[in-house]
Amino acid sequence: MKNTKGSFDGGDSVPQNMGAVTADGNGNTVVLAKGHFCSHLRLWLTAAIGVVADLWTKNWAFTCLESDPQKDPLVIIPHIMTFRQSLNPGALFGMGKGLTALFIGASILALGFVFFLFLHSSRDRRSLHCALGLVLAGALGNLYDRTHVIADVVKYTVSGQTGSFVGKVVEQSERGVLVGTWPSGDYPRLISNVWAPEIRSQGVVRDFVKMEPKLKLGNWSIEIWPWVFNVADAMLVVGVGVLMLNFWWDRRAESCPIKSPVESLPSASV
Repeated sequence: MKNTKGSFDGGDSVPQNMGAVTADGNGNTVVLAKGHFCSHLRLWLTAAIGVVADLWTKNWAFTCLESDPQKDPLVIIPHIMTFRQSLNPGALFGMGKGLTALFIGASILALGFVFFLFLHSSRDRRSLHCALGLVLAGALGNLYDRTHVIADVVKYTVSGQTGSFVGKVVEQSERGVLVGTWPSGDYPRLISNVWAPEIRSQGVVRDFVKMEPKLKLGNWSIEIWPWVFNVADAMLVVGVGVLMLNFWWDRRAESCPIKSPVESLPSASV
C-alpha cells in the first residue's frame, strides 16, 4: 500500500525512483541493488580505494625496498611481519606457477561472478556489497600485474630437483644464464647450463608482505604462513570470507521459516 509520502510497505505499489524490484520467497517486495545509487557507491568506492591501495603499495615496495635478495628484509613488526620484494609467477600465494593465461581467464570469470551477485542482490545487503568490492579490487589489482608486469622466469634442474628464479635475464653465454632482480637486472646470479635452464617471459604478480611466525617442534621449525603476499591477496581473502558469511546467514534464514501472527499466538487453555 502506498502512503502519502510515496514510500512502500511491501505491497504491490513501488515508487518509480526506487529502481528495479523483485519479490522474495515470502512475496515481499525487494529493491535490487542494480537500481540503487548507494549500493553502487558502496561497491565501486570500495573497489576503487582497494585498487589504488594495492597498486600504490606494490609500486612503493618495488621502488623503495632493498632489491638485493642477500640483504635482510625491512622489519615491520619484529618476529611477526617483514617487507621484501618477491615476484609471483603463479596465482594466490604462489600456487599454479606458469599458468598465467588460465589465471587471467579465471580473473575475468570472477569479475563476471561479482557483477552477477551484485545485480541480483537487494539494496540492504551492505556487507555483501563491500565484500564484492574487495573481491573486485583484489582481482583487478592482480590482473593488472599479470598483464603489465612481465618478467623472465628461469627454470632449472639440480640433482633431479626443479627450481626457478624470477627476474630479468641480463646475459646468456656458454657458461649459462645471468639473471638479476626485476626490473633493473641488479645483483645477477649465474644459472649454469649444466642445470638445463629454460627461460620464459610471462606476467607476474608483485608481492612484498611476509608473515614470520614459526612453529617449533623440537629441532624442527615450521613457518606458519610461508607465502609472500600483497594487498590484493589480503582483500580477496577478506572479501571471500565475508561472502561466505553472507551465504551462511542466507541459509540460516531459509532454514528458520517465519511464523505467521496466528501461529505465534499462545494457545488458549481450558
